[in-house]
Amino acid sequence: MEKKETKKGFTLIELLVVIAILAVLATAVVIILNPAQLVKQGRDSTRISDLAALHSALALYLSEVQGLTTWTPYTYCTATSTITLPVGFSSCTISASTVVNGNGWVPVNFNQISSGSPLSRLPLDPVNDGSYFYGFKSSSTLLYELDARMESNKYGPGGTGDIVSNTKDGGNDAGWYEIGNAPGLDL
Repeated sequence: MEKKETKKGFTLIELLVVIAILAVLATAVVIILNPAQLVKQGRDSTRISDLAALHSALALYLSEVQGLTTWTPYTYCTATSTITLPVGFSSCTISASTVVNGNGWVPVNFNQISSGSPLSRLPLDPVNDGSYFYGFKSSSTLLYELDARMESNKYGPGGTGDIVSNTKDGGNDAGWYEIGNAPGLDL
């Protein structure tokens, strides 16, 4: 009796079928998850968090620093190139300084707070170019506005998490996220 030798392994057809199935699955995952939008959403979440922390620090500063009835009006932007300004910004002094001693892009000395500055440094936009940057505008009557442009479909105008429409943030520019203590944020 002769033993018949059998070869073990996959045929070329089987390998091609498995590769095709994996390619279809990988394509479906990329289409469903859209990694580019997820990265943009992550940067937008950072923007929202940064401005909320800065808004809280400014509120603490204004509530604690005694005798402050006025301050110098400023308009600062953190952009590093030619910029598109939010509504209400006629011009903007460019500064990407993150110091909290009054010489940063938010010209408030947070070190004057009795417990010290609640921020170790001022935040910068994750992209920080001519399209995506942070803005600060103040009036002499202690009113201020903080601005950032959202880049994801989710947080942008009409998105499922839209925070920039005028009815959402109370601001005067539907393309920018605006927070602050100014009524209507229309400085």
